[in-house]
Amino acid sequence: MIVPSAWGAAASRFARLSRHPAFVFNVNPSNLERQLSFLREIDRLKSVVRMSPLIDQSRRENSAEHSWHLAMYALVLSEHAAAPVDVTRVVKMLLIHDIVEIDAGDVPFHVPSTHAGQAEREQLAAERIFSLLPEAQAAEFRALWFEFEAGESDDARFAKALDRFQPMLHNAATEGGTWVECEVTEEQVIARCQHPIERGAPALWQAAARLVEEHFRKPDAQ
Repeated sequence: MIVPSAWGAAASRFARLSRHPAFVFNVNPSNLERQLSFLREIDRLKSVVRMSPLIDQSRRENSAEHSWHLAMYALVLSEHAAAPVDVTRVVKMLLIHDIVEIDAGDVPFHVPSTHAGQAEREQLAAERIFSLLPEAQAAEFRALWFEFEAGESDDARFAKALDRFQPMLHNAATEGGTWVECEVTEEQVIARCQHPIERGAPALWQAAARLVEEHFRKPDAQ
């Protein structure tokens, strides 16, 4: 723990260092400009609208909100991962995984007819958008994105489990949400969601299965 006096001394030392020319110019201007260009570009993710409604049902969520929410899921729910995970890497994957939707758009999970060609569009988007970054960062982000897509590492399996679980929680909290809108059956939800969630976080599938049963087996369910 840093006591106030020590904190003050550290702050004073940082202030002196920050005025030193070696500190001020220890930044690659080219790298910085590329990083800022990338950050400006990914602002567009806020304009990619998903089908899932907000829980208050005031509007649909956008992909940037979805990514932020998933990062919070990882921080809160990591104890339920099927295997030990590096939470920092999982959070990075979840913040990165949908950036490709800036170019490729969001494909509704429960509308399979829209899926044709999506994988190729997303790969092209990953190459274009991540290449805005300095080479080393671009390689890191690209590798994390491909790791998530492959879904084979423990980190990626947990990340993909959260990506499937979050919309289910939204649907259950919004009287069916996209399940009702897309006329999805209980069997379809289980077929599409059980394996990835159960593989990455078995306890979350148990919770999700209860939500599905409660919705689809209500007397007034479709």
